[in-house]
Amino acid sequence: MLLQLVSVQSAAAASDRGISFLEQRFESWPQWSLPAPLPRPRAKQDLIYPDWFSGIWEVTSEALDDSGQPIPNDPPLVHEVRFLRNRRSELIGDRPFNAAAVGKALLGEQLLSVEQDSSQVNRQLARFRDDVLLETTVIGRRETSPKEASNFFSDELVLQILHGPGAPRLSRIETLTHYVRCGDDICADQRQVSHAGPGLKTDQTLEGRSSRFRLTLRPLALEQG
Repeated sequence: MLLQLVSVQSAAAASDRGISFLEQRFESWPQWSLPAPLPRPRAKQDLIYPDWFSGIWEVTSEALDDSGQPIPNDPPLVHEVRFLRNRRSELIGDRPFNAAAVGKALLGEQLLSVEQDSSQVNRQLARFRDDVLLETTVIGRRETSPKEASNFFSDELVLQILHGPGAPRLSRIETLTHYVRCGDDICADQRQVSHAGPGLKTDQTLEGRSSRFRLTLRPLALEQG
């Protein structure tokens, strides 16, 4: 019994440390000179969301400046996302569907398809017109407990490789999002910084570019209990 209590206490302490790290990281944006030291997920280890994400949602994404004000003449991006259960009944994002929905909203018919790597949940391939291929792999992740009633942080670092004319172009993008329940909706503040990929330290077009978005998720179809 004592060992069980110690284990519970240790797990709670680890969760608290995760929250503290992500909160500090969130507040320090956009001063992210390097990607966060996030644990690398295993091949079958997906991001687990709280149960209150279940269902299909319409997302409105508004671009903000560093102070949190909407950027003039930059219309919101609207798309759908959905969340489903894995074999362990954990709630995960439908990554290929969600990536395709965002891509179609942003790029229209330029996006042809999004494919999920069958051997690892953290890798997708997006195919575009003119023989362009975007390879996206999650190489780091940290999140708070999905059991939280109304508050959730997730931080992911992805490696993107753009294949097309010329040499492949690499970049690393860290996306830290704070979600809260707001009535029937979910509200989120998403902060992002792009870093040059390995071996591209002098590429000033990628390194240190920051973005911020306000997300509102409105329910379209909730999961049936």
